[in-house]
Amino acid sequence: MLKKFWKIISKIIIFLFLITITIVIIFRFLPIPTSSFMVQNKISNLFSNKSTHIEYDWVSKDNISNSIKLAVIAAEDQKFLDHFGFDIESIEKAISRNKKSKRIRGASTITQQTAKNLFLWSGKSFIRKGLEAYFTLLLELFWSKERILEVYLNIAEFGENVYGVQASAKKYFNRNAGQLTYQNAAMMAAVLPNPKRYKVNSPNQYQQRRVLWIQRQMRQLGEGIFKED
Repeated sequence: MLKKFWKIISKIIIFLFLITITIVIIFRFLPIPTSSFMVQNKISNLFSNKSTHIEYDWVSKDNISNSIKLAVIAAEDQKFLDHFGFDIESIEKAISRNKKSKRIRGASTITQQTAKNLFLWSGKSFIRKGLEAYFTLLLELFWSKERILEVYLNIAEFGENVYGVQASAKKYFNRNAGQLTYQNAAMMAAVLPNPKRYKVNSPNQYQQRRVLWIQRQMRQLGEGIFKED
């Protein structure tokens, strides 16, 4: 009986494994229609009697300015083009900081954030973290860095009910994603730690300092980093 049980479980695991790989491969080539976080946001708003309208407009990588690509790398994951989904050094530093401070800081890479936003849910459970690591590896295996960044920029939340660089560029700067300046891009990247708290079009003092820091990092990194991508 027990042997039969484990046989069924193993078949389910293999089935789920194949399904997730298939989805990841399909999403390598097609525009992403929505994300797990967008769906969760809609459901949450529905039960809270808030607007369920999501501002989201997919845009291809060729129509996204290098400014915003550079800004999110500078702000969120400066080793993005070099690591395989996990920045071990940043993780170790985050663990050390969190032991000394009451304020918990993460060390999620752009690939990890993409995996979480696209497939999973918010929270800090071991199950969610384990699944995030699994999907992170799948993205790094089956997608190029260019594709990971393209999807990340399209599904990242930049404000309440506002997802992706195109919808955000239109809402906050009345321009397309391909027309974003260094200043625009740094202002958008500055809200990524907490887009529900920080406002692109109404930056507080912390954001203003962060925008200046991001711009300095952008200049140091330079757009030349994309030539090897």
